[in-house]
Amino acid sequence: MIERVRAVLITADETMLVIRRTRPGIPEYWVLPGGGVEPCDASREAALHREIHEEIAGKADIIRLLHTMESDDERQLFYLARIVTWSFDDRTGPEFSAEGRGEYALEEIPLTVEGLDGIDLKPEEIAHVLRGAISAGSLGGEASL
Repeated sequence: MIERVRAVLITADETMLVIRRTRPGIPEYWVLPGGGVEPCDASREAALHREIHEEIAGKADIIRLLHTMESDDERQLFYLARIVTWSFDDRTGPEFSAEGRGEYALEEIPLTVEGLDGIDLKPEEIAHVLRGAISAGSLGGEASL
């Protein structure tokens, strides 16, 4: 089974970092930073730290596992994290040099239901989970830990 890790990265300004994906022939959409767990990764959390470093040259404090999605051949784990530093100019992931992968634009959106409603966050299930958590007030207090 393929495992992927992604992070809900909350900034000091209580915004969330997302990546706007633009690919030829596909309407733009947004994803959370992250990627596949590799055999060399010591843990899922280590994989997430590596992916955050590759995708946004960032460092984050992982707070907790927020949600898991599973299908027949893939498991995605979504973590809540506080982003400490980032620089989109210094990203190093292999996806940025691959032809035909489209654009990856880092954006900050308000950590509100309205902020989420203004983007097409994929997968829809995590967007739904985040809307519920924001409405219940269960992200803000934990994110400040």
